[in-house]
Amino acid sequence: MIIPSIGTLLDTVPLMRDASKSGNLTVLRSLLGPAYRGLIQQRGKAEATTVMPVRHGAHFDWHYLRDHTELARLYEAAKKGQWNATTDLDWSIDVDPEDDRRALVPTEFVPVAKLQSWKRLTPREQSQQKLALTAWFLSQFLHGEQGALYAACQVTEAVPWLDGKLYGSTQVVDEGRHVEVFHAYLTTKLEKKYDINDNLYVVVDALMTDSRWDMKFLGMQIMIEGLALGAFGMFQQTTMEPLLKKLLTYVITDEARHVHYGVLALEEHLKVLSEKERREREDWTFEVCLFLRNRFFAHEFYDEYYAHQMSRMAWDQLILGSQMMAMFRRTMFKRVIPNLKRIGLLSDRIRPKYAELGLLQYETGKAAPDLTAQDLIEDR
Repeated sequence: MIIPSIGTLLDTVPLMRDASKSGNLTVLRSLLGPAYRGLIQQRGKAEATTVMPVRHGAHFDWHYLRDHTELARLYEAAKKGQWNATTDLDWSIDVDPEDDRRALVPTEFVPVAKLQSWKRLTPREQSQQKLALTAWFLSQFLHGEQGALYAACQVTEAVPWLDGKLYGSTQVVDEGRHVEVFHAYLTTKLEKKYDINDNLYVVVDALMTDSRWDMKFLGMQIMIEGLALGAFGMFQQTTMEPLLKKLLTYVITDEARHVHYGVLALEEHLKVLSEKERREREDWTFEVCLFLRNRFFAHEFYDEYYAHQMSRMAWDQLILGSQMMAMFRRTMFKRVIPNLKRIGLLSDRIRPKYAELGLLQYETGKAAPDLTAQDLIEDR
């Protein structure tokens, strides 16, 4: 049994408060278990492997009806877009964190660069912290991609349409490849990997253990994949390291198709749900937004380098006011909010909650499936 420390309990109070923002008791009940396992027990850090119960049903189609034209087109695009991480990327490239000409991240991207303690570091020490921060972000990408791999497997067997299953089979391959490349880059180039962030664990736990296939779509395709797309795009444009830039370009092309898939499927499915069911999904999505926003506080990096210098509250304020967070906020939610509006989960009832977070400014942006991978790469 995992016994949480008093410090852990105090640290998670504001996060647990976020878990009840919507006021929807059904949503709160569905998130309490994942929130306890992720934020209090910290199972993503305390366990080498985690077994999550799976309660969804597998949907067999004995008529093999091919009647979803857009999904069929997406399936064809996915077959043409496959790439081989072993041969299509140049793994012979040497990643040197001290080479400013091929910097992993620019100094202005580092939230602590404004601190006096950072300025007292040697150039080598600063480079090592830049490497560590990059490793933290890529580690969260890796953990998210593992969740996406398992969710794609579940959705492929649970989605009711054959065209959806066929496309889903290509996403399983895509996600496996993404796990492969992020793990390889972290272990062979950066030689550093972080545990899963507690907030990301909560979301992965919640969508993996939910029995409804559309909630898996909503949590993974729209939220985790959608927010990750923004982060991938920002890193791809920011980094000067050629291997990482190329790797992210390939991943972004795949992820654009995945979000497209989620929007096509949910846009149709949500129209046939009852108002009560739609409201639950709307409130659940808002809660997930909060968890995914909080994952970028980089507490694992803070614990390693800055916990002895400042409180976690002071760290959170530093991150919230940083250029890095401003860039992430713009690139992530600029794509997620228009997608939520397109599938019908941005009603007048929920809009004030997003307005409080300052996110409604992004609702007029381009949504999938009109959004292309090139849009994501070029948008900063």
